[in-house]
Amino acid sequence: MSNRPRTGVDNAALALSLAAGLETLALAISEAAQRGMIEFIALLVKWNRAFNLTAVTEPQRMVSHHLLDSLAIMPYVRGPRVIDVGTGAGLPGIPLALALPQFHFVLLDSNGKKTRFVTQAVGELGLANVEVVQARVDEYQPGVGFDSVISRAFATMEEMLRATAHLAAPHGRLLAMKGRAYRDELARLPQGCLIDAHRLVVPGIEGERYLVELAPSPPSI
Repeated sequence: MSNRPRTGVDNAALALSLAAGLETLALAISEAAQRGMIEFIALLVKWNRAFNLTAVTEPQRMVSHHLLDSLAIMPYVRGPRVIDVGTGAGLPGIPLALALPQFHFVLLDSNGKKTRFVTQAVGELGLANVEVVQARVDEYQPGVGFDSVISRAFATMEEMLRATAHLAAPHGRLLAMKGRAYRDELARLPQGCLIDAHRLVVPGIEGERYLVELAPSPPSI
């Protein structure tokens, strides 16, 4: 198979960057999963030209800003049921689902254009452990709660708590991917919600990245 498919993506170069980043993050991910991640980038590049799925357009930057940024939270993801709220173009859900095939992932978004892409990507990558749902988060009522509720895109952690608490299992946790400004949001959180905040050093990303673990709060917050 050619290293440079019709999308113009240099698979070999991206694979080297991904492998180097995973080594820096000390993450052990199968070669098959890594190949799937590179295929995902190729699909994202192709679809992004027509559907404007992400502001990151250069494939090498997609490795750092999409793949490695998503995978950096892997040590904190609990299963077996995981939901990615506001998944957008499938981030961080698709990279995590490739890396954690033993977990079941729901990728939730209200945007039809983005869920169409994610559905296509899930099908082409053969991800049997992923369900794509197009719905508003406040309207989605799963029959069973989730062990991890992940968000990369909510405006504030306070809003995340209000919008997603009903999705978590009794023992579940909300995982908010944040930049350095997360500290400003902590004062607005109900007492007892914060479990921990982890500094993430993501190869290829200069800005500060954090994962904030929150305990679900009652719907009345």
